[in-house]
Amino acid sequence: MNAPPAAPPRSTEAARSLAAASLDRGVAALQLRQPRAALACFEQALALDPTLASAHSNRGVALRQLQQLDAALASYDRAIALDSARAAAHANRADVLIALQRHEEALASAERAIALEARHADAHLNRGSALRALARTQDALAAYEQAIALRPDFAAAHSNRGAVLADLRRWREALASYDRALALQPNFAEARFNRAVIRLQLGDFTAWSDYEWRWYNENGKTFRERRSFVPPLWLGQLPLAGRRILLHAEQGLGDTLQFCRYVPQVAALGAQVTLEVQRPLATLLAGLEGVAQIVARGTALPQFDCHCPLLSLPLAFSTQLKTIPATHGYLRADPRELARWRTRLTERRRPRIGLTWSGNPHNPHDRHRNVALAELIECLPREFDYFCLQTQVRAADQMTLDAHPEIVNFAGELSFSATAALCELMDVVISVDTSIAHLSGALGRPTRILLAESGDWRWLLESELSPWYGAARLYRQTRAGDWRTVLLRLAADLRREFHHLDTHLT
Repeated sequence: MNAPPAAPPRSTEAARSLAAASLDRGVAALQLRQPRAALACFEQALALDPTLASAHSNRGVALRQLQQLDAALASYDRAIALDSARAAAHANRADVLIALQRHEEALASAERAIALEARHADAHLNRGSALRALARTQDALAAYEQAIALRPDFAAAHSNRGAVLADLRRWREALASYDRALALQPNFAEARFNRAVIRLQLGDFTAWSDYEWRWYNENGKTFRERRSFVPPLWLGQLPLAGRRILLHAEQGLGDTLQFCRYVPQVAALGAQVTLEVQRPLATLLAGLEGVAQIVARGTALPQFDCHCPLLSLPLAFSTQLKTIPATHGYLRADPRELARWRTRLTERRRPRIGLTWSGNPHNPHDRHRNVALAELIECLPREFDYFCLQTQVRAADQMTLDAHPEIVNFAGELSFSATAALCELMDVVISVDTSIAHLSGALGRPTRILLAESGDWRWLLESELSPWYGAARLYRQTRAGDWRTVLLRLAADLRREFHHLDTHLT
């Protein structure tokens, strides 16, 4: 008779002791913000004792700090499988699920942590973040305030409370909440940056220095774009005469189009300007006044003596609302493109309106800022000729385009240089808050910009005029998601603007 299989060997007391020591070293490394070293310690502990729930849980913390979200989630799941009453693992699992945009699951995890430990401040914080993402704004505010009640010195809770108060357009309270977070933690980059955004939106342009904290805000997209150059950063402090300066794009295409307006000012200080931009913009911006050399991002850079990101130039020039440069246009379409597209267009019999109704689908605010083409067309006047300025058309909008052949559609063949030429040939460009709005504005063309209720800081709060583009008019939602009211107001304004024109223009 065969002997039964041997039971797996149990961890010896010595192995458990070594595992505990590795765990302690890992926790110390986490406290020193050394997640890679911490991860190695936790994995060593788990090699000695795979049943150590606290090692799985802390391994999740290290992986989260390393942005390895799926692996962190698996570690928290393993910790909970071994010890389902571990509130910290549930709370931290909620944080990872928020980062993965699985907000309903995150809310459930946070609430499970609170059920296990009602005074767990981090669980209340994560519950608030999940609720905010689910548009349960008042509930999110209450969750953050509960976290603060449990831990009055909780800087992250004060900062998140500021964010949700900004969602509620309670600006002064939001600023006070950020101020409290920064009093507790002066180098809190996210709070400092978010406070700057509110101040800029309120028209307080003394906030440009705080806006520099975008480079240190680990939760912001700009953090990952930070460049390391040997030549120094220029923020207006050094004379530029005879120096070579690299001005480099950051963030989106619209940001580049908006802030390249400063290039002539930099060149006027005597600098030789190399402008590095996203590849789609290189040809268009090569002709910008003051550019000595244009470089598409990803290609080799020439030598330079100093550098500056484009969105740091307002700080370098101490820009105020009344000193924004070139508000009436600083770009020009390529004359060859202009001639080519002039011949492509049909005979001009009625006012021409260019349309852009959606932007980059990867933008985090994509669903809020876009208008369905069907809704746009339903509201706009019939007595104009419409031209699609979209470079890409989504499936649902393509069906609308197919049903409206009167909208002239060049999607699929438009570069930025071509689109610039088309903008020049339009009487008005209508655009949501995307790069085409900035392109048309930078060309000095009459532009009508459709803004969601939670508009970006650069459009300020209530004015119908843009401080950045003198020929632009802003049409804002007064209720989230209500585009119809905005579009009907725009349609009425277009009819008034063009009522004197013969509908048979030549």
